[in-house]
Amino acid sequence: MKTSYDMYVQSEKAQQRLYKRTLFIVILSQTFGGAGLAAGITVGALLAQEMLGSTSVSGLPTALFTLGSALAAYLVGHCSQRFGRRYGLAFGFLAGGIGAIGVVVAGNLNSVILLFISLFIYGAGTSTNLQARYAGTDLAKPKQRGKAVSIAMVATTLGAVAGPNLVTPTGHVAEALGMPALTGPFILAAAAYILAGLTFLFFLKPDPFLVAKAIASATDKKEKSEEKEVGNISRPAVHRLGIFSGATVLILTHMVMIAIMTMTPIHMQNHGSGLSMIGLIIGLHIAAMFLPSPITGALVDRFGPTAMVIASGVTLFISGIMAAFTPGDAIVPLAIALILLGLGWNFGLISGTAMIIESTSISSRAKTQGSVDVWVALSGSAGGLLSGIIVAASSYAVLGYLGGYLALLLVPLIFWIQFKERKTKLV
Repeated sequence: MKTSYDMYVQSEKAQQRLYKRTLFIVILSQTFGGAGLAAGITVGALLAQEMLGSTSVSGLPTALFTLGSALAAYLVGHCSQRFGRRYGLAFGFLAGGIGAIGVVVAGNLNSVILLFISLFIYGAGTSTNLQARYAGTDLAKPKQRGKAVSIAMVATTLGAVAGPNLVTPTGHVAEALGMPALTGPFILAAAAYILAGLTFLFFLKPDPFLVAKAIASATDKKEKSEEKEVGNISRPAVHRLGIFSGATVLILTHMVMIAIMTMTPIHMQNHGSGLSMIGLIIGLHIAAMFLPSPITGALVDRFGPTAMVIASGVTLFISGIMAAFTPGDAIVPLAIALILLGLGWNFGLISGTAMIIESTSISSRAKTQGSVDVWVALSGSAGGLLSGIIVAASSYAVLGYLGGYLALLLVPLIFWIQFKERKTKLV
């Protein structure tokens, strides 16, 4: 029985054409998605501080939208596994756009409860922005996967870097409309996330994940047929240690990055920095999170993810220690610390993602990716919430020290995992 995917199943050239087209759609959507991502990072904590009048809860917005992103990661992952990337990613981005609209309404009504609910929903856009990186890998060859992830991430840079630097202009727009200035970036986020969702919904056809499943099904049938002729051949199962390794790398790097990044705007504002300077520093940080992705992807494809995990831990350690020693009004050193923070996260995200992809089969890949991203989001939520408590109880410097030393644990962890893998192979 013929299906609409037969052309791709039978032709490697057709697969590569669809792979390249998928990357183009991902680039287009992620450009919008990056702009939506920037609002919560840049002014979420400032908006909560303004409405609640307390620094100790400044990490709560990040905790809420990362907690919301955890639920969305699970839903998007399972939806993608069953219906394809197109519907899963469109749902996530559109939900994020609705949440951003809710934040704008909450700011105008000065409703803290509505703000918290809306930030939770807005988090769907954050996790979907990260899960979109997988869409380009569905039809990628093993040596193309790092590149595919990196292309999705670097596309995010276009919107994500522009977003923080539009804080002041969008604030002026909001004020002209009679709204609080800090709701301006969320107006931009609402439009950006909705456009990203509509791009996937209308243009990600045929769905690359469903095509990849059809190819895997045809390959499996062929292998079973060959097995009947030559006898049973054991096929590799899901590599659980590999999934654990990748998940741990993603969780630790994300938690450290979120914690330090969340409190940096507050740290700067307390030392007299204005919104424009805060937007510039966060913009540089986000650029470092995404812009080096093609180089990181090429390095992962060339040397493997282990080397880049070590680079991630060391880079984040240097960033945390540097942030700890830097006053909030020392703009250049603080910018360097935040750039290193973004770069270390980039190394960890791409290498951890590659581990997950290598350790899963197409029959469970999207669900596994979604489940891992749930824990990534929860770690970000914990990092955002704890960062405000730590700074209120001690200082931004203590937060930097803790984050740096936590990230450095990746180095002994990856060596322990390699030891376990070698031991397993010998048994």
